[in-house]
Amino acid sequence: EVLPGFEVDKRSEAAERYLARALGGKAIDTGRLLDQVMTILNDARFAPGFAPGSRAEVSSGGTIAIGGETRSISGKIDRLAVTDSHVLIVDYKTNRPAPKRQADVPQNHIAQLALYQSVLQPLYPDKKVEAALVYTEGPNVIHLDAASVKAALEALTAS
Repeated sequence: EVLPGFEVDKRSEAAERYLARALGGKAIDTGRLLDQVMTILNDARFAPGFAPGSRAEVSSGGTIAIGGETRSISGKIDRLAVTDSHVLIVDYKTNRPAPKRQADVPQNHIAQLALYQSVLQPLYPDKKVEAALVYTEGPNVIHLDAASVKAALEALTAS
């Protein structure tokens, strides 16, 4: 959540300090965890979600018509990046084994991001709102195509 705000060469040291405090001296091998985190932060595939100005744990809420009824939607977006032309919603998942392609992504993961996207799009009418899932086991990023997000939202509204 906070490591993207650190200079690149300071992130690993900051992560180690955080884990030392958070674990309170418990004998846990943190090497694998640190490797996963640093791989995500240092990999160009994940860079848009950690670009300058991106934010972590963004509260989101609004209303959407589902099944002919207006429903309130609220949640926390793990990462939100807004550029001149795009908005990127990123949600972290820890599935094991992690899907490697969109066809293997659980439908409820796509539906969650479809709801977030439907709430955010009116706030950014001149921008393309896109969604991606970051599976920390791997790690792997899967950018969801618009057709799948639309289908997931339609499935929710039909039920």
